[in-house]
Amino acid sequence: TCHIPDVIEAPYRPAMLHENSEGIPIRLGGPSCLAGDIIGDYRLPETPHIGQRIAFLDQAHYSMVKTNTFNGVPLPSIWLWNSDTDDLKCVKKFDWTTFRDRLS
Repeated sequence: TCHIPDVIEAPYRPAMLHENSEGIPIRLGGPSCLAGDIIGDYRLPETPHIGQRIAFLDQAHYSMVKTNTFNGVPLPSIWLWNSDTDDLKCVKKFDWTTFRDRLS
């Protein structure tokens, strides 16, 4: 939720690509130590696996201006996805130096 703070503040549940009302129920959480770091409950066609890409829809409106580095979690990388070819292109990647530089 460092990257989608509205999940806790609003509360808000972002729509997910390939959600399926008849699918397998999952609960998706974030990587921080915050007890409520839960993005939401979803139903997917199959059980997700490590490394699988999960895409939230309609997240550009506040996702970059409200992100933070809570507990050192890096800011989200910015990617462009071509839905016709399924190609991904990294536009911007943040790392520990971004966290450090924001402290001063």
